[in-house]
This record gives sequence, structure tokens and C-alpha cells, in this order.
Amino acid sequence: MESASQGLLSDAMTDVPVDSVASGRTSVPEGLTLAEEEELRSELAKVEEEIGTLRQVLAAKERHCGELKRKLGLTPLDGLKQNLSKSWHDVQVSNAYVKTSEKLGEWNDKVTQSDLYLSASSTLENWNEKLTQSEAYKKTQETLSQAGQKTSAALSNVGSVISRKLGDMRAHPFSHSFSSYSIRHSISMPAMRNSATFKSFEDRVGTIKSRVVGSRENSTDGLHSPSGAGDKPPQDNAPF
Repeated sequence: MESASQGLLSDAMTDVPVDSVASGRTSVPEGLTLAEEEELRSELAKVEEEIGTLRQVLAAKERHCGELKRKLGLTPLDGLKQNLSKSWHDVQVSNAYVKTSEKLGEWNDKVTQSDLYLSASSTLENWNEKLTQSEAYKKTQETLSQAGQKTSAALSNVGSVISRKLGDMRAHPFSHSFSSYSIRHSISMPAMRNSATFKSFEDRVGTIKSRVVGSRENSTDGLHSPSGAGDKPPQDNAPF
């Protein structure tokens, strides 16, 4: 079996023409000589070798850069920010960005200097003047200003009263209950005294008071009115 296979392989190898192999291996592009091809191939090998060397150097430099960043405490986010800032700066100084900015400036000038824009601006200014000079606008502004002044005055008064009361409380801490009662009393009593309910209640209290006083006087007079009752001896009703 092995001898048969070797015989077949030898036959197949003998069937391949030698000229075709040599021509495929020594085929030269059109317009180049064999010497030029050899020179170009050697130069290509040198360039590929240099590329490999540069890749190794670049990898070593990147590792060194990462170590330096780690020692300085720089995070990948900081590097991303720097890259974005650099990219934005590159975009701003690029010719496309500069030309686009110039075009936008020209369009802005054309729009602002056009008749339609000027008429619209003048119309808006006229509406603004009419609105600010109208009676309704003036009344509303006056009302708002007066309301603001009243509110400010009320808040200032409340603040002064609270400050004064706090000062009194600090100066007289033991008379806090009395002062609060006097404040409530001074605030509430005048209005209560002038009310009809308070007057009617006061009349009723006066009537009840007069009746109670009169009944006490009558009772004291009844107890002291028999003047000689204590001098008379008790009657002796005992039988003989």
C-alpha cells in the first residue's frame, strides 16, 4: 500500500510542469525588471519590520503613560475630557467650522437687515409702547407697587413687634405668662366691651350681684332684729 501511494505521488509530481512553477515564482509585474522587484521586496520587508518595532515601542510607551497617570491619580474620565477638549479645539480651528461660522454670520446680517425683520421689530416696539402707556397697564403697575409697599410695611411691622416681644421675654423671663395674658387682654377686651353680647352679659351679672347682696343684707338684719330676746329668761314649763 505504501509503495503504491508513493508511486502515485511520484507520478502526480512528475505530471506538474517545471516551467509553470518557475514562471509563477519568478513572475514580474508589468513594467518592472527582476532587479527592481527584488529591491522593492527588500524595502517592503524593512518597512514591515520597522512597523513591528514601532508597535512594540508604542505599546511600551502606552504602558509607561498609564503608570504615570496612575501615580498622578488621573482617571480615564480625565483623559476622556482632555480628548474631548482637544477634539473640540481641532473642530473650531478647522476650515469647515470657520467657513460655517462665516456663513452663519452672513445669514444673520442679511436677516437682521431685511425689510421683513425691520418691519416686525418696529411693530413689536409700537405694541410695547402702546401697552406700557395704556391706562390698564399703569393701574395694574400702581396696584402692584402699592400692594408690594403694604406687604413690605406689614412684614417690617411684624418683624419689629416680634423682635420687641422677644427682647421683653429675654429681659423678663418670669413674667412671660403675665405679659402674654396682658397682651391678649389688651387686644381682646376693648372689642368685647363694646359688643352687645358683652353688655347684656354685664347687665345680667350686675342684676344677679345686686340680688345676692340684697339677700345677704336681709338675712343679717333678720338675725339681729329681736333686740331683747336674749335678756328674757326661758319659761319654766315644768309641772309643779
